Amino acid sequence: MDIRGTSILITGASRGLGAALAHSLARRGARLALVARDEVRLAAVVEAIRADGGDAHAIVADVGDKHAVYAIAGSAAALVGDVDVVVHNASTLGPTPLPLLADTACEDLEDVLAVNVVGPFRLTKALVGSMLLRGRGLVVHVSSDAATSAYPRWGAYGASKAALDHLARIWAAELEGTGVRFVGIDPGEMDTDMHAAAMPDADRASLALPETVAEAISAMLEDDTVPSGARLEASAWEATR
Repeated sequence: MDIRGTSILITGASRGLGAALAHSLARRGARLALVARDEVRLAAVVEAIRADGGDAHAIVADVGDKHAVYAIAGSAAALVGDVDVVVHNASTLGPTPLPLLADTACEDLEDVLAVNVVGPFRLTKALVGSMLLRGRGLVVHVSSDAATSAYPRWGAYGASKAALDHLARIWAAELEGTGVRFVGIDPGEMDTDMHAAAMPDADRASLALPETVAEAISAMLEDDTVPSGARLEASAWEATR
């Protein structure tokens, strides 16, 4: 996919990987609709991209709020045109320090699933019709190794990411041959606010920089040979390129 001129919607774009990916794709010439709850930090990302000559627009919203989803989709279309790529990057850990499953409140699990699974599902439903009519589109689910490995205290988050992975595979199977692809990407452990909240004692020097991971993901988006339904690891992708 030639990124230049494409319309890309990124959720969770005010910090961490989302912000880094926004900068990376803006440099490649994408038109960006950036979604986050933090108005101040999101505005700073948009301002920095525009200062570098990029095309970015802020949509302040919570993807976990079902009433916000169609407003997000409509705002994106008005700001950057029909969305070609959506990157479901927004996610939440739930309460920290991370509790054992037995100590996890049902309401906290519901909140994590609302942001990490149900929100992406709703937003895909709002956008995929236009993609199908045009016969092209790419939906990216940002995953985690917690989706495939059972880490104690990562229950709500891990279960949500496992569900998100399988959701991408089912979408891919159901829409095979339509020109709309679904891809899961595991970015690996990064030096982000979320990682610090989950593992405050981690050695930050051992963690990947979001900017490095964002460059790998941008290259993935440009590769039309990646099959729909694939689950990719950013670190493995970098190692083979």
